[in-house]
Amino acid sequence: MAGPTPNRWRRAARTPVTAVFVCASLCAAFPAAADEGDAKDKSAQELADAAKKELLDAKSLHLTMRNSADDRDTRTPSKLDLRLDEDGNCTGELRMGTGGAKGGTVDLVKRGDEVWIKPDVTFWKTQLPGRSGELAADLIGDRYVHGTTDDPMLDGLSGTCDLDAFRERLKDGSDRATKDDLTKGDQKKVAGKDVVPLTARDTKNRITLYVTADAPHRLVRATEKDADASLSMTLTDYGKPVPKKTPSTADTIDISDLRGTDPSQAPHAA
Repeated sequence: MAGPTPNRWRRAARTPVTAVFVCASLCAAFPAAADEGDAKDKSAQELADAAKKELLDAKSLHLTMRNSADDRDTRTPSKLDLRLDEDGNCTGELRMGTGGAKGGTVDLVKRGDEVWIKPDVTFWKTQLPGRSGELAADLIGDRYVHGTTDDPMLDGLSGTCDLDAFRERLKDGSDRATKDDLTKGDQKKVAGKDVVPLTARDTKNRITLYVTADAPHRLVRATEKDADASLSMTLTDYGKPVPKKTPSTADTIDISDLRGTDPSQAPHAA
């Protein structure tokens, strides 16, 4: 019986990478530039420009995302919760599966070039084909897989935890936006903060950016809605350090120990 091959491990580990880029794409409504104006009566473009600067200058963030797409897909994240910084450190959880599909969850920790991932049984069984997922779950159990960013099996998570990559995606998207895209709404409360909604419309979807009414003007939430899906991203804790705690050795298995493992060595393998 063939066990989980390196290529299969790699594909499973890379699955969460798209999550952060999905979040960044919500911010494509940011204009590339804005007119100068009075701080007490900023236009939609001026507020968006101020929020964009705050986001690009942030040294760390707490980012959450919810995806309520109707399509059943175990490989697309439905929920993401990450604390990440510009040094590539992060900690958090991803929940896979949209449209009612169950794709499992992945806990992850990254410090420098070290990475720990702990997928649950459902993740292994849905992300790895055939018996490979079951064998992986049996072999690893309730432990983290530990390695470095140099390992091809874990390299995808470097993108998930990379604040700079997130911001590059933001810049790429906002540079394509036009200053006439945004409409300023009435002030309201979101996540306990007074915000001004900035709405961008096109023929396919509706994107709304919620920017704090008081300076510094920061993006608190971004939403995108169309006929089939709803995405919501929330940003908090600008500048708050990422927790430094990493999994203990007793709670980890080194990824190098998984190569060439005989499937019969899995604790509960049949």
